[in-house]
Amino acid sequence: MIMAKVLLVDDEVTMVQLVADSLRSWGHEVHPYSNGPAALEALEEIQPEVIITDLYLDKTRAFGLDLLKHTKKVLPSAVVIVVTGFGSIETAVEAMKHGSFDYLEKPFKLDELKLSLDRALSYNEAVSENAYLRKQLKRKYQFNQITGSSAKMQEVFKMIERVADTDSTVLILGQSGTGKELVAKALHFNSKRKTNPFIPINCSALPENLLESELFGHRKGAFTGAFSDKKGLFEEADGGTIFLDEIGTMPPTLQSRLLRVLQEKEVRRVGDNTPVQVNVRVLSATNEKLEDRIKQGEFREDLYYRLNVIPIHLPPLKERRDDIPLLVAHFLKDKIHSRTGKSFQVSKVCMEAMSLHSWPGNVRELQNVVERACALSESHVIRRQDMPAMIADLVNQDDEGIETGFIEKAAEKEVEEKLFQLEQAPDVGIHASSPDQVTSANAGSLKPLKHFLREQEVAYINRVMTHYGGDKEEAATLLEVSLATLYRKLSEEES
Repeated sequence: MIMAKVLLVDDEVTMVQLVADSLRSWGHEVHPYSNGPAALEALEEIQPEVIITDLYLDKTRAFGLDLLKHTKKVLPSAVVIVVTGFGSIETAVEAMKHGSFDYLEKPFKLDELKLSLDRALSYNEAVSENAYLRKQLKRKYQFNQITGSSAKMQEVFKMIERVADTDSTVLILGQSGTGKELVAKALHFNSKRKTNPFIPINCSALPENLLESELFGHRKGAFTGAFSDKKGLFEEADGGTIFLDEIGTMPPTLQSRLLRVLQEKEVRRVGDNTPVQVNVRVLSATNEKLEDRIKQGEFREDLYYRLNVIPIHLPPLKERRDDIPLLVAHFLKDKIHSRTGKSFQVSKVCMEAMSLHSWPGNVRELQNVVERACALSESHVIRRQDMPAMIADLVNQDDEGIETGFIEKAAEKEVEEKLFQLEQAPDVGIHASSPDQVTSANAGSLKPLKHFLREQEVAYINRVMTHYGGDKEEAATLLEVSLATLYRKLSEEES
């Protein structure tokens, strides 16, 4: 029997208890909910393989259908079994149309549920791994998942978006630890080549003879140890993308061969005179000034111009300090919490110290410092003493107070920026007043910024909901929020 993680949702508490007990007796891990929005909120955190949900929660609306639609968007590998006491052909068809694996009408026998569950798991076992991997790749390498809201990072995002779906060579420039390979992956996985291989290689990691064989392949007997024919990475990457990191360290003899690949779209294996046609996009990266290596005669100028068709400059972390709280939040949530289940906060003094550090190792150094601090912390709060001395000594203050809500503050800043954009759009109905219009007559209506922002947010959400005829899924997509977040905001509005 295949064991699974099951999300169970039904507003009948007795029903939830009965089914949950049965599922556990069959060996499954059960997460029971009698509240639809709470289940929706927990969906991505739980990552269930199976969802069993009532269609009509609270007997008023088909919330189960919303849950089904959202599950198929964020967890395509999960199977959904819909149950309801309000069965009809129309509801069954609607549920199946949106991806439900099976449909059970109340009252049902537990044996029927078990049979449906076993069939669903048997079917899903064959396809779930590939679906999960595809989802992970998509989430990991979307360019808008690269953390940063600073002006310089926004320029990087715009450049990635503009050139991702071209075949132009791109030279990614930046110091060590700035995320050059992540940008290369974003370019590949947002291009028409995304279903084909992405193959990275560090040109500085291999000696010349091995690098040549790795890149271009070899024929049997071409050199000692060549016991069979071997495809090179360019052939392996055919139809996809090859990423040449630390391109400035490539030996001159290989530079000429790389130039031929770029010009002729063909490779020759070591020990073979027969060319092989390849269709490969070449991305490269360096932390050096290649112009200096050209002057020193260590890098071919013609190759440089072939590689540098589109340059993307990654700023060092010290030039985008505003991104440090965002990055810390990202590491705490996506690296630490997802791996260990532990949640951490950061003291105000600690965050200030991190904002003052020069970060010569850039984002990689910051990640290492955050992971080290979490390992050393004796509580759920990262404090000055958990930092390396060179960072802790930058601030001479008592380590008191928690930097609460720095994640929320970052999100609030994003909301403010979007609202500013909305103020410029006349059809939204938000208009800014000039300073001379704020007189004693209307000053009494002024209110704290957070209250104003909340009112404008509610007004805009209602406008979007009206535009889509109440379709929450479409509204959430446009607003770039999760469906659970949209439900929460609507609930806050009603209260």
